[in-house]
Amino acid sequence: MRRRAVTAVSAVAALLLAAGCSAGSGIRSGRTPSSSGTAPGASAPGQAGEHAPPAKGSVRVVRTVADHLKTPWGLAPLPGGALLVSSRDDGTVTRIDEKTGKKTELGTVPGVSAAGEGGLLGITLSPGYASDHLVYAYLTTDSDNRIVRMLYDAHKPAGEQLGAPDTVFKGIPKGMIHNGGRIAFGPDGMLYAGTGESGDRGLAQDRTSLGGKILRMTPDGEPAPGNPFGNSAVYSLGHRNVQGLAWDDKQRLFASEFGQDTWDEVNAIRPGDNGGWPITEGKSADPRFHSPLAQWHTDMASPSGLAYAEGSLWMAGLRGQRLWRVPLRGTEASAPPQAFLTAAYGRLRTVVAADGNRLWLTTSNTDGRGKPSKTDDRILEVEVK
Repeated sequence: MRRRAVTAVSAVAALLLAAGCSAGSGIRSGRTPSSSGTAPGASAPGQAGEHAPPAKGSVRVVRTVADHLKTPWGLAPLPGGALLVSSRDDGTVTRIDEKTGKKTELGTVPGVSAAGEGGLLGITLSPGYASDHLVYAYLTTDSDNRIVRMLYDAHKPAGEQLGAPDTVFKGIPKGMIHNGGRIAFGPDGMLYAGTGESGDRGLAQDRTSLGGKILRMTPDGEPAPGNPFGNSAVYSLGHRNVQGLAWDDKQRLFASEFGQDTWDEVNAIRPGDNGGWPITEGKSADPRFHSPLAQWHTDMASPSGLAYAEGSLWMAGLRGQRLWRVPLRGTEASAPPQAFLTAAYGRLRTVVAADGNRLWLTTSNTDGRGKPSKTDDRILEVEVK
């Protein structure tokens, strides 16, 4: 597989109608998106006549699947019912038996440079995993943030089951803070990545930078067909630190984002969107920017993972230490957000949809900002309505 870095050239930053925590190489310049072009998986408007879930929901923790985890960050369910979890600081990927909680370390990902908020972050499975057995990972190195893919061979001895990483995409700015890190394949088969501006605010509005963006690429790391800026992986810009990506049942994309001192956000994302950071934070009357569908004060959220289930978005809060439910009608909130599990399990990092009305939820109390309990970090099975 070919290793690639996107090439930096100058481009004029375009401020578009849009939604709104080191240096790397930039992106290839592109054209302004056409007003009629909509890429697959985009959040097209559509509120009228759409069904909304009940205004009030419920959450029940079914069980602890596994505990004594160290800095868990990414979570990827395997076909047939096991879970892969990445350790940010150890740089390892571990398989967890969904029924027994047994842990099997697959191996350590080479090249991970864990410092501050960086390390081994999001993981996801190839769309063709049933035949290719590829695991994708977003990681921080000595020079950048990048996406790699590795062959998972369960027949090899524990600790040796991950093949050598092949770099799919590199040059994403890194820093002690705001490395983004969430990756996921969308319903269109394209790979999406949420990045941060690494503490350099200006990168978010710089269309030639990969920082403070949502990226959309092919499984091989090429700019995806239909992207808004021509031959560029940038899908949306003006973000501070995106760590949550989710699609609803109509293939519309949503993202959660850390604010600075005032507003955390969840946004409906369309191609070419501009979230406004650092010019604005939270909802804005400026027509150049797309306001979030919901926002919270930072002490109530500091959002990381995001999932869709039962007609609602479910957002994990780190500093807020709670799971937020945002009922949807189309791409708007149909009722005020509702908080669950407040302070019950500490910091919540990742939330992933499971079968039916279940979620997988990970805590993040060993990340240097939490207060580890006797069980440290864990994965919970949660039932939601």
